[in-house]
Amino acid sequence: MSGHSKWATTKHKKAVIDARRAKSWAKLIKNIEVAAKLGGADLSGNPTLFDAVLKAKKTSVPKDNIDRAIKRGAGIGGEAIEYTSIMYEAYGPNGVALMIECLTDNKNRAAAEVRTALSRNGGTLADPGSVAYNFARKGVIEVPVEGTTEDDVMMAALDAGAEEITNEGETFEVITEPADLVATRTALQEAGIEYDSAEAQFVPNLKVEVDADTARKIFRLIDALEDSEDVQNVYSNFDLTPEVQAELEAEDE
Repeated sequence: MSGHSKWATTKHKKAVIDARRAKSWAKLIKNIEVAAKLGGADLSGNPTLFDAVLKAKKTSVPKDNIDRAIKRGAGIGGEAIEYTSIMYEAYGPNGVALMIECLTDNKNRAAAEVRTALSRNGGTLADPGSVAYNFARKGVIEVPVEGTTEDDVMMAALDAGAEEITNEGETFEVITEPADLVATRTALQEAGIEYDSAEAQFVPNLKVEVDADTARKIFRLIDALEDSEDVQNVYSNFDLTPEVQAELEAEDE
């Protein structure tokens, strides 16, 4: 889930991630396969693959799994992969906007699972274009707060094309135009600043604050969507006030 809200750092979300490590690994492997298919198996010449592999390593995906995924994607050894990318637009509880990014080898299965998750958790599919205008495609780099400062990140990233840098609690989030993503993360590397992930995402143009009850419903809906092996990412425009986040974190104690 990528909503660019501080809720992503809550214990609730960490528990969800821990419980779904295997499913998470499968989705990271898909990203590697697709990146290798599009740009080849050479990490030094394929920045998308480089970042997909980095993210997988930081999520503890075994090296053998990563190597096999690169070979499958690049067609080395005779194996072939074929995925279709699909974007669904939807509304969640209280009209919260959702962009649901799928990567699948079975379009009918993906459509059925997305519809089921939405209908069972207070969501509805939206007409194409009715939600997408709320989002912009951006490069997003997540830099751990520990070990660096916002000033250091700004000095390295702004000259390379970063548009915005925000403190999201445990990470600094660096926003760029998609075309500036590689240059910006390279500038961070050259400055000795580690990053957790660098990838293109859908970032909301305007966030909508929600109360705790609505947040709980949205969490349930996103959890249900992410249960599908075909759903790669869910982007949303909701945001939490510090008070609502504190209330939700207290429930996880």
